[in-house]
Amino acid sequence: MNMNVQATASPGERDMNEGQVAEQEDAMLDKDDFLKILIAQLQNQDPLDPMDDREFIAQMAQFSSLEQMTNMNEAMQRFVDRQEGNALVQQSELIGTTVKWGSLVDEDHGEIQYKENEVQSVRRSEQGDIELLLDDGRWIDSRQVAQIGLEHENEET
Repeated sequence: MNMNVQATASPGERDMNEGQVAEQEDAMLDKDDFLKILIAQLQNQDPLDPMDDREFIAQMAQFSSLEQMTNMNEAMQRFVDRQEGNALVQQSELIGTTVKWGSLVDEDHGEIQYKENEVQSVRRSEQGDIELLLDDGRWIDSRQVAQIGLEHENEET
């Protein structure tokens, strides 16, 4: 099991934080642990009073469900990672294009001010958001874009 934890603590606190992380990883059971428990249970059962076959089948079904959910979670995570990687490439098609974008100027009344700028560059922020560099040097979130391919540009062609 991979668990990424970044601790920012002084050297004295680091030992304590690493102990907490190790303790959390040890507290969680994965599918291998469940399988080991099931095997140990089968090896140590009373031969005169074996485990009920219904109970055994129920445990195997639970184990199979757990494994399928784990596989589905991994597949979904790979899908999300690919989609996030493609988002940067898709947004790069906006470079050189004039976009209409909005910024919230009055949160109480929900007033949005719209501006038009040409996109100069695209990047992914540290938080994973796609940001656009405009011709006035300002970075905006790609979710602020309200319109691409403005009407007056369409009239010129």
